[in-house]
Amino acid sequence: MHRVVWFLAAACAAACNRPGPAVAPQAPEVYVAPVVQQDVPEYLDLVGQTQGSQDVDIRARVEGYLETMNFREGAFVRKGERLYRIDPKPLQAALAGATADLETARARLEKTANDVNRYTPLAAKQAVSQQELDNARSAHEAARSQVDAAKAAVEKARLDLSYTSVLSPIDGLVGTTQVKPGSLVGRGESTLLTTVSRIDPIIFKVAVTEADYLRVARRAPERIGQAPRLSDIQLTLADGTVHPHTGRVGPVERAVNAATGTLGVQIYFPNPDSVLRPGQYGRARLLLDTKIGALLVPQRAVREIQSLYSVAVVNADAKVTFRNVKVGPRVGTLWVIEEGLKPGERVVAEGLQSISEGLTVRATPMAETSHPVATSGAEK
Repeated sequence: MHRVVWFLAAACAAACNRPGPAVAPQAPEVYVAPVVQQDVPEYLDLVGQTQGSQDVDIRARVEGYLETMNFREGAFVRKGERLYRIDPKPLQAALAGATADLETARARLEKTANDVNRYTPLAAKQAVSQQELDNARSAHEAARSQVDAAKAAVEKARLDLSYTSVLSPIDGLVGTTQVKPGSLVGRGESTLLTTVSRIDPIIFKVAVTEADYLRVARRAPERIGQAPRLSDIQLTLADGTVHPHTGRVGPVERAVNAATGTLGVQIYFPNPDSVLRPGQYGRARLLLDTKIGALLVPQRAVREIQSLYSVAVVNADAKVTFRNVKVGPRVGTLWVIEEGLKPGERVVAEGLQSISEGLTVRATPMAETSHPVATSGAEK
């Protein structure tokens, strides 16, 4: 009896230790997104800074003590409006002296003219010598030159006196004053007093890299050197808002800056509400072209290793194939693929770390999210 019990126990233990059938490992789950085809606008984004369309330095053109300041700093001024007054008394005295010298020169001219008129008939009768007549004529010519010089001195004194009223040469926004009343200005140099800027339109100055310039220039080489046509340019300000008025491309610098490798470009933006001031930073967006039927994938589906780009494609059998691609511009959360994919193929957007070439996966479609591609009415 004991032998039977022992035998059954041994058989049961042997059966329990026998290995069961092998369980296949579960395929890793990845999230896939389809390759979508869509028309994509191609933009050029440029960071820059505003400046007045006309920035005029107001300087003292004559020497004197600043008597009054006749404007509110940071206000708008009109062309011809008085900004400063320099003490005019010294220049008034100079004008009076120059006027007196002119009258003296005119009296001398009249006397020498009378001498010539008197000596001419006398010399014909040999009552006076020819030498005396020649001397009278020379004195008359010298007196005429002195009158001309005196007139010029009067004009200069009058002009200097007019410079004591410092006027705004343009309509614009005046800055803070650099010199306060009571200061001596204009001694040895034209002292900077303030600056007036015309800010409607305002200039947005950007620096275009050589690569971007070549990309634009090669689209229409026949237009190089002609008036730019790019318009409807958007300006995004520092707070993320978009300026309500679109701009147009203005002058382009002649040469590339050797120090920075960039080409200066000016963009004009209407500024009727005077929201923009010189010195503000922002970002201008220019529409260069529209790619028709571009292929797009999520940016996170693209893997970059040493400047080589690749994506993981999941075929109909749920197997993974890594494929090198040529990428284009980024559009929102998507990336344009120039070469290497076809419309409708599926790429791995999440789970790239857990897959390898030829691996079978469980492909789960990503939750659909809309990726609208903005369009613009900008034209070349």
